[in-house]
Amino acid sequence: MTEGKSIFCDCLYFSANSLARNLTRLAEESFAPTGLAPSHAFALMAINRVPGVSPSEVAKEMHMTPSTITRFLDKLEKKGLIQRISEGKSSRLHPTQKGAALNDDLENAWRHLLSEYNAVLGEQAAAGLSGVVYDASELLKE
Repeated sequence: MTEGKSIFCDCLYFSANSLARNLTRLAEESFAPTGLAPSHAFALMAINRVPGVSPSEVAKEMHMTPSTITRFLDKLEKKGLIQRISEGKSSRLHPTQKGAALNDDLENAWRHLLSEYNAVLGEQAAAGLSGVVYDASELLKE
């Protein structure tokens, strides 16, 4: 093995996963004070922003499968942060008082995460990278 760049650095799969691991570490550190994993925190923020949102709308917003979102919602419900209200065959998601009260802390954690990677990458570079990665993800969807 040589020092410096990895032999895999020109592989988008390798580079994107390396970036994801590093961003996950930063996100976990930023959201740790909330007691929630970053993905659970983003799901709760989506529900806090639009009380009455459907699980499928949260899945779409977060670019995740409905089964993954269901697992997140189960955990949020178990923690007493959301409630599901049935409407016929569908359900709507509402934050509990406890979930809504956590929103400022969640937003602060999100801002902290943004400031952490902006400090390393630079605000303009981070915004550009976010746009490129998002657009690439959209193009590569099945």
